Amino acid sequence: MLRPPGRREHEAAPAEGGPASAVAAEREGEDRPGWRGALSSPVFLRRSALGAFVVAALAVTALLFYALGSTGGSPVAAPTVSPKPSASPPPTVAQIYAAIAPSVVYIEAARSGGGSESGSGVIVNRDGTILTALHVVNGAQSITVTFADGTQSPVTVAGDDPADDIAALAPATLPSVVVPAVLGRADRLNVGDEVVAIGNPLGLTYSTTAGVVSGLNRHISGTDGPTGANLIQFDAAVNPGSSGGPLVNGRGETVGIVVALANPTRAGTFIGIGFAVPIAAAVSGGGRAPQQ
Repeated sequence: MLRPPGRREHEAAPAEGGPASAVAAEREGEDRPGWRGALSSPVFLRRSALGAFVVAALAVTALLFYALGSTGGSPVAAPTVSPKPSASPPPTVAQIYAAIAPSVVYIEAARSGGGSESGSGVIVNRDGTILTALHVVNGAQSITVTFADGTQSPVTVAGDDPADDIAALAPATLPSVVVPAVLGRADRLNVGDEVVAIGNPLGLTYSTTAGVVSGLNRHISGTDGPTGANLIQFDAAVNPGSSGGPLVNGRGETVGIVVALANPTRAGTFIGIGFAVPIAAAVSGGGRAPQQ
């Protein structure tokens, strides 16, 4: 009787369906090609992805609670943004001239010998009051002013201050539109600040020059000019005929009345130094008027 190799004669064949059969079936199943492939089946991958998502969600939640806890449990409000106007650039010399020119007048003073002298002035009040340098009109037989619109009028000297070389003129006739100059504060000037001088130098009407404040609180003396103190020194060009015109700051405000220039010769022409009476002293006749 033939027997399968390797089986002993006394070994009995395992009963069909018994425990040995089950063990054999399990071992046999391990060698089946589809068993290991079941580990990478779609169902197993979906379960793995779901687990990873849950872990990530828990991590994000933990970070969120940590962030809230570090700020006292309340989210930080975002800063609010409100619109702000852009800073306006300072006016140009051309803009300053356009603003002040309607307030400037041309003055002609007739002398007893038949000659005349010209100068400048600036309207400082709605009633048409004009400030100028006293030496322009002092001793004149008649004085005539020409406004910016061409209106001409005789004027009288309403007041004067010889110490500061200032005169106030009252016109008999006013133009249809009176444009007083905007007055500023000379006590706020600093050396180096930009200034503009407007007037009628050498009979050249409505001329303008620009420069800077080159000194403050100056004092000069002369036979025909201011003897008071606290004059503004500037280097904007002025010449005979500029006297009485306004000295204007960089904002278009009149801060002084031009009264003199410095020249070591007898030529009387500008060499780089002019002087103006502070506007408060000019308005008040040498006293201290309320500042604007």
